[in-house]
Amino acid sequence: MRIISGKHKGKRIQAPSNLPVRPTADMQKEALFNVINNYYNFDQIALLDLFAGTGNISYEFASRGTPEITAVDVHFGCVNFIQKTAKELNFDILTIKSDVFSFLEKSHQQYDVIFADPPYDLDLKLFEKIPQLVFEKELLTDVGMLIVEHSKHTSLEKIPHFSFQKNYGGSVFSFFEFISKI
Repeated sequence: MRIISGKHKGKRIQAPSNLPVRPTADMQKEALFNVINNYYNFDQIALLDLFAGTGNISYEFASRGTPEITAVDVHFGCVNFIQKTAKELNFDILTIKSDVFSFLEKSHQQYDVIFADPPYDLDLKLFEKIPQLVFEKELLTDVGMLIVEHSKHTSLEKIPHFSFQKNYGGSVFSFFEFISKI
């Protein structure tokens, strides 16, 4: 994986092969950030990266100047890798080892962007629980956006607050907002 833009543009990051992850592909990540770039100034937002895995999305936001980043993953190896890489790149990323659903239940902080990249084979009820908790707990700012990455075989369009989706090969980014911007 590589960082697409910002102060570490082009930097390649090699994750250990023993991590249980499926990092967002560079082409899909670039397309995603082209969408997000139309809504936010990266240096003025707070990000919550759920199912953070290798930290791929967190690093991209950090490279673009996002000052407040929280990365949550249940796997000890993933959390350690994110901490190590963030330190090497001089990124200020708060890492939390936690089950994502437990974290969402207990969190009271608001974020401008919440990105969730759960395993593609996650049960549909759990996919639905992500936006449900985010909106019930009011974890997004008024102009905030939840983005859930999932397989093209999973449909999240009927979930409350669904706004739009972007398809990239076998992956889909579903966007959820308080008020649709499109």
